[in-house]
Order: sequence, then C-alpha cells, then structure tokens
Amino acid sequence: MNRKRVTLDEVAAHAGVGRGTVSRVVNGADNVSPETREAVERAIAELNYVPNHAARSLAASRTDSIALVIAEPEERLFSDPFFAGIIRGITSELTATGRQLLLTMAGTPEERANLEGYLSGGHVDGVLLLSQHRDDPLPGFLVDIGVPTVQGGRSIGPQIVSQVVDVDNHSGAHMAVDHLVERGRRRIATISGPMDMIAGLHRLGGYREALMLAGLPEFIVHGDFTELSGARGMRELLAHDVDAVFAASDLMAVGALRVLAEAGRRVPQDVAVVGFDDSSHAQFTGLSSVHQPIEDMGREMVRLLTSLISGERQSRAALVLTPHLVIRESS
Repeated sequence: MNRKRVTLDEVAAHAGVGRGTVSRVVNGADNVSPETREAVERAIAELNYVPNHAARSLAASRTDSIALVIAEPEERLFSDPFFAGIIRGITSELTATGRQLLLTMAGTPEERANLEGYLSGGHVDGVLLLSQHRDDPLPGFLVDIGVPTVQGGRSIGPQIVSQVVDVDNHSGAHMAVDHLVERGRRRIATISGPMDMIAGLHRLGGYREALMLAGLPEFIVHGDFTELSGARGMRELLAHDVDAVFAASDLMAVGALRVLAEAGRRVPQDVAVVGFDDSSHAQFTGLSSVHQPIEDMGREMVRLLTSLISGERQSRAALVLTPHLVIRESS
C-alpha cells in the first residue's frame, strides 16, 4: 500500500516550530539553535520525512536560468501593464548576471501541476514569484523542495516564502484619498482590488483609514484589477452620486473613466478619478495615479534572488518600496 508522503507542515507541527525553521534545517542553514535543530531532526526521524533534494543539487550544477512564475491567467498577463513593467526591471537586472529568464504561468491547476513537475526536476537556479492569491499552494511547494525563491508582494496569512519585495500599498492608497479630500471631495468611492490578494486588501485599508480620519462616508465596490471590473464598479457607483473615485489599479480607473464619459459625467468637475500604478495608461489619459516603482521592484527581486542562489545570508525578510502620487488632469 502506498503511504502518503509526509509534508513539511507536518514535520513543523510535530517539532513545534514554523515551516521556515524546518526548511532551514533541511537545507543546512546555520541560523538555527542546537535545541531547535535537534527537535526538528527528531521529528524528521519519527515521521520518516524524506525531503526533495532536487533543488539543493543545484549548488553543484547550476542551470544559469531562473523562472518567473505569474499566478494569473494568460489574458491578464498581456493586458495589465504592471507585468510589462516588472518584467522590464527583471530582464534589465538579469542581463548582468548571465542568466536566462523562463516565463511561466500558474493561473490554472493544470498549469500549476505542470510547473511543479518541471521545478522539481532542478531545471532552474531559482524562482521569482508574482501575483499570489490566498491559499495558493505554490509558495509552500517551493519551500518544500528548497528552490531559492523571492516573492513579489506579501502573502495573506503566514508568509511562507521568507524573502519578499513589495510596495507600500496602504500608504499609496492613503495619499490618493488624502489628495481627493484636500481638493474638497466629500463622497469618495473606491473600486477595490481582489480581496484574496494582499495588494487589494492593503489598498482598501489605506482608503478606509484616510476616510475615517477625514470623517467621511465609505462607498466601496469590489473589482479584480481589470478594466472590465472597473467599468462594472463605476456603473454601480453612479447611483450613489459620488464626487470622486479611487480605483485600486489604472486599468480599473480606465474602465471607470469610460463609464463616466458614457454617462455624461465630467472629469474632474463632476467626478475626480485617481488610479494606482502610474502606468502608460495613466500617462496617455491624463489620469492621476499612485506611482509604484514597478521596474525597481523587478530589479530588487533579481538582486535578492541572486544573493540567495549564491548562499548569502539575508539580513531582512522584506524590502518595501515607497510609492508617490502623480497628479494629472483627472483630479
């Protein structure tokens, strides 16, 4: 009878430690106390845990390639300028390392299963992970097999991948709403991002905090960072007679602008609009937007991954970049 393979989580629970600690012991890291190491090794022996050492063999045989894994469907990758910007940053930094970039998708269970098989074979030196949603099993899988991994954006819940590059989404949304308040707007709505992504949650949190401090009411509709969801959200908001909208992505802001034009609402006289990303869409449409340093994020992810592959110990788990507001005609 085939016995189910013991997982890293089960070893961690048995030893009374976090899964990251088990991963460090399995991969030979020295930043673990002797007592903790002994507890983990005892749990490994008692549970008969067999780690996947495919990635660890890379120390002796490099592939000179890394994988960029985007946990989104293909249509989102090619429609959202965020991904184009971060890929530019990644490739510009990667060129100096002599490594090749493998772009992979993990937007469906089938794509994820195929990707897990490929990564288990030791075909890449490391992984850059983007656009993580709640309950995505991929971060845990990468930690289990010991592949050096850097995540773009923090996770909801426990941070399984320890090395992260992110943007301060909360403060970016806060400054967008503060700007609208300063312009005299009093019925400020938001079209939020998806609630199963940390960027969506943090941008909504920044919006809500700014309105609470200003003593103003909330008008919230939920989107998914796409233009279609922005248009849908704006149609819903028309009934609430709002005088400003903070859209949690430029694409959603573009959808909102289209609906406002169709409804005969003037921007910014009737309704001011601010987006988030400061993408090419914002520049071409005169959209005020929160600038997040997307290309810098890509470059920093590569720098961090390169040091991980080289075996350098990291002094911090998360690098959080600072956004700023770019004001244009829409507000």
